[in-house]
Amino acid sequence: MKTITDVLERPASRRSFLKKSLVAGAVATAGASILGKGLPLLAQESGSASITKGDVAILRFLAAAELIESDLWTQYAELGGIGKLPPIEVNPNEKLNPYQVALSNLDPDGPQYIASNTLDEVSHATFLNAYLQSVGADPVDLSAFAVLSGSTATGSSGKPRLTNLMDLNVDTSWYVRYRSTASPDAGATFPQAITLNGVTAIPRTDADFEGQSNPNFPGNDHIQAIANVAGFHFGQIEQGGTSLYAALSQKVTSPEVLQITLGIGGDEIAHFLEWVDFSGNGVQPPVAPFSDPISGLSFPNFFHPLNKQIQPSLIFPVPFQFNPNLPNVAMIRPITDEFAGAMAAVKAFTASGLFIGQSPEFFETLNKLATAADAAKRG
Repeated sequence: MKTITDVLERPASRRSFLKKSLVAGAVATAGASILGKGLPLLAQESGSASITKGDVAILRFLAAAELIESDLWTQYAELGGIGKLPPIEVNPNEKLNPYQVALSNLDPDGPQYIASNTLDEVSHATFLNAYLQSVGADPVDLSAFAVLSGSTATGSSGKPRLTNLMDLNVDTSWYVRYRSTASPDAGATFPQAITLNGVTAIPRTDADFEGQSNPNFPGNDHIQAIANVAGFHFGQIEQGGTSLYAALSQKVTSPEVLQITLGIGGDEIAHFLEWVDFSGNGVQPPVAPFSDPISGLSFPNFFHPLNKQIQPSLIFPVPFQFNPNLPNVAMIRPITDEFAGAMAAVKAFTASGLFIGQSPEFFETLNKLATAADAAKRG
């Protein structure tokens, strides 16, 4: 059976147009090819009535964000995903590696969901770049910055990466925020649901597949701890995308571009809701409580004692105070530039350790794209 990398990279005639949008860049010319050449020609092959400079800036940052997501999700899919894409055709006789087993302990369909999430993010990046090109704007290419070393565990392609998943500071405050009646847009702050600093979310080598057996479920404590970290990281990434699309959609001028940002943003929401439930399964029986003697990580049972701020069964957003003069309402939060805009996304990615080892040129490129997107105004 083909690996996830083989499947995602295999040629497909129906995608030939989309593939033309991908720019082959080199480090020496990365700034020019990535940041573009000024105003687009604004060709209207897509059928939109108009597209502004701000719309282009928004789409270009979103394309960059989706390329980043595609890179990290491909790493997860190579080691933890399952199935032949597209469509997903699971082989029931396929032997799972210990990481896939640990992910399956959180949800029996976990490896399949990881493969699906990966396919979605790759489609987002490819589509956004193709759309940019169709309206005369430059697509985004970050391939010159794929220089980081990834996992060497069996299943990994061994290719250089754009992102780091092996030394993360996972922000788990989102888990508390969506169970709270407060919003960061109004100045509220939230504690970490569980502290996960300097941790790996994927097996680094085959040695990480080994560990002490856990009598409660198949697998071992060490690889289960890595899978649990991944579950909370999945939630952090997808809730960030959910807020990012909501924040930037408020700046869009073109009705067609708004269809795109709302449509892809809706897919990010679907991802997020799955990973809310998924991560919560790692902090309740039969998985938790347990401790990993190798990493020192401990995952308590969030039901004992019961704390509604971190109650695993509360998987939908709790109504919060959007406006003190109005009733509480369940909705996405944050949705403002300060906490959910393009630069906020870059800061969150960076603080999490996702870009450890990246060059100053990478950060300069990403910051310029983010600044332009945040400066966009409707109309």
